[in-house]
Amino acid sequence: MSLTALVLAGSRPEAADPVADAEGVPHKALATVSGQTLLERVVRALEAAGAARIAVSANHPAVEAEARRLGAILLPTAQGPSESVALAFERFGAPLLVTTADHALLDAAWLRNMIAGTPARTDVSLMLARRDLVERAAPGTRRTWLSFADGQWSGCNLFLLATPGGSQAIAAWKQVEADRKRPWRIARRLGIGTLWSYWRGKLTLAEAIARLGGNLGITAALVPASDGRAAVDVDTPADLALVRKLAGREA
Repeated sequence: MSLTALVLAGSRPEAADPVADAEGVPHKALATVSGQTLLERVVRALEAAGAARIAVSANHPAVEAEARRLGAILLPTAQGPSESVALAFERFGAPLLVTTADHALLDAAWLRNMIAGTPARTDVSLMLARRDLVERAAPGTRRTWLSFADGQWSGCNLFLLATPGGSQAIAAWKQVEADRKRPWRIARRLGIGTLWSYWRGKLTLAEAIARLGGNLGITAALVPASDGRAAVDVDTPADLALVRKLAGREA
């Protein structure tokens, strides 16, 4: 598989960034861990995983300069993450692996597992990690948990748009962003049967992802993370301190 990877490194100009403020850098992607910027750590992991092309979607001059230094293809950002992914997908097509610049612990092995664990003829896959794995690997981390019949899960900011059908997933993502203040519209897309199963505690995460994909006319699959650190990103100074601690153990 000749893989292109996209790193989302955009920001809202009007939004304060607690990590950047605490570190005294223009953007959190430029905070450092073990002598590398967060963006560099992500790019190096993608290179180690064999990505043929690496693109960075950024809208801050300092992040753009860092992306150029790292030899990445620079792409503009759009109105939101989904629009930025759409721009990259229009340019590069499938397969497109999507992650974020604050995924500072990203490991090439996870990326290879993501690709190998995506079933054949699947349009879209995404990686999530079980709560027990996350808390074992990164004690004290604060994550958002999704509760299903097979436990609680956290997202890993890793998505694989494996076929051209991934464009339908991007379109649905755009609509979710547009409807984020109208959750009933989002719920309606899941279908009454899926919502009923979820309410009764009978729906596993893999089943939910497969059903949602079916509602969109695509095949979608869960790739469970084998390492809880895959769910750790850097949203706060406390997250950065944790990442530095965990990265120090790896050194």
